[in-house]
Amino acid sequence: MSYFKHSSAEVSENANIKDGTKIWNNSQVRENCFIGENCIIGTNVYIDFDAIIGNNVKIQNGVNVYHGVVIEDDVFVGPSVTFTNDMYPRAFNNDWEVVGTLIKKGAAIGANSTVICGITIGEYAMVGSGSVVTDDINPYELVAGNPAKKIGYVCKCGNRLDENHHCDKCNLTYKEDNGILSI
Repeated sequence: MSYFKHSSAEVSENANIKDGTKIWNNSQVRENCFIGENCIIGTNVYIDFDAIIGNNVKIQNGVNVYHGVVIEDDVFVGPSVTFTNDMYPRAFNNDWEVVGTLIKKGAAIGANSTVICGITIGEYAMVGSGSVVTDDINPYELVAGNPAKKIGYVCKCGNRLDENHHCDKCNLTYKEDNGILSI
């Protein structure tokens, strides 16, 4: 085993976990999921079967990552974030369909946020704590609220961009094309 697993964590023998990853107290990692290199899976995290988590992902305590969720590299998932995977949940519905969710490279999701299934959170986007994400988020967008709405843009470094899409911290300026930023 080339990853760390706390003695209280329950990790399926059929999970695919790469080098350098750490799985902490009371977490459960189900069969056939993929967790990349150098990830941190905090305390009381649930990773469902077939979930996909890229490299260098940090998942804080109390997060639920359900079947159908794909998290790309370098993503931060704050404490108590929940992902959903069913648009029409009913306890008695045996023929429900998984609806996927994609979290793109470098995105950050603040504590206690809920991400409704079927959406994409763009590269380096940032979701404010306590938000309910019901729609796609474009790259570098900063969103907050219930439902989450765009309140600005953030740099790749995480600093909020000014009105000219410039970052005072790392001195990058972004281009805007039809409301979508790029470097």
